[in-house]
Amino acid sequence: MLIFLAEFLQQFDAGFQVFQYLTLRGILAAGTALAVSLLLGPLLIQQLTHRQVGQAVRTDGPQSHLSKSGTPTMGGSLILVAIVFSTLLWGDLRNPYLWLVLLVTIVFGAVGWVDDYRKVVEKDSRGLPARWKYFWQSAAGIAVAVYLYTAFDTPVTTELYIPFFKDFAWQMGPLFLLLTYLVIVGSSNAVNLTDGLDGLAILPTVLVGTALGIIAYLVGHVEFADYLHIPYVAGSGELSVFCGAMAGAGLGFLWFNTYPAQVFMGDVGSLALGAALGAVAVITRHEIVFFIMGGIFVLETVSVILQVASFKLTGKRIFRMAPIHHHFELKGWPEPRIIVRFWIITVMLVLFGLATLKLR
Repeated sequence: MLIFLAEFLQQFDAGFQVFQYLTLRGILAAGTALAVSLLLGPLLIQQLTHRQVGQAVRTDGPQSHLSKSGTPTMGGSLILVAIVFSTLLWGDLRNPYLWLVLLVTIVFGAVGWVDDYRKVVEKDSRGLPARWKYFWQSAAGIAVAVYLYTAFDTPVTTELYIPFFKDFAWQMGPLFLLLTYLVIVGSSNAVNLTDGLDGLAILPTVLVGTALGIIAYLVGHVEFADYLHIPYVAGSGELSVFCGAMAGAGLGFLWFNTYPAQVFMGDVGSLALGAALGAVAVITRHEIVFFIMGGIFVLETVSVILQVASFKLTGKRIFRMAPIHHHFELKGWPEPRIIVRFWIITVMLVLFGLATLKLR
């Protein structure tokens, strides 16, 4: 929004041209979102506590979680407010990709909000029935896939790029629709599964989101894309502003969500953030690199799939409890140890993912 004002003021002072730089606006978006989160966080926690919007804890899980019962949840709404406000303030609103990712974030956040509201406000333990949650996620994922498939106007934008191979790209054709759907919906649920310990999901989201912001900037810059032998997607660089806002909002939320958490993210945050990461990865054509950087999200999801499959086929469980972070809890690991170690793994995976941009 402010970019329009800056463009108008350029005729009076050329110094306002600095706001055309994506790097500056990305940093400003991160700072703005961080400030919004820190300023509104205490007010949100106070209101959630007053309205008794508290987390219900399963009695069959780790006993250490029983003390968390009643902790305010639905705090992810704070993240979404900060992201949307900051992106609208510093982003170029003429960019369709920016609007698409914002819409994905809001729609998936709305699905999560309904689920959280029914659980903690209406005291319906089922929340939003799984079939309806999956239906709305699928509807949104398919809509995004169809839009991108019809909107992308160059062959490279529907090709699958493999890290380490600079001259290899698979033209997916209609299979692009399936990949986009799986990445967005799968990522949304993966982050949701990871959000089981204080701060466990939000910092990996910040780290992966920041890395995707760097990738978006490079993919949207024709010279950098050519130098690195990565696909050039015109206009995708503007997503670095969105990713900056996501990083800032996430860090601001972590201030209150770090162990012991004052507020939980809830499905309203985890479903939205996961879908947003997936959408950025698809637009920038770096789905595989996204899977690498989000390895913790993948691990959590695979652990649930293996646990369910093993129990149904053999009647035995592979892990003491899934997702896998609960397995380590039941083995006696303190919660902060699990969280920090998962953070460290994410840092390494993100650095490795960024390294693939040059190792081709």
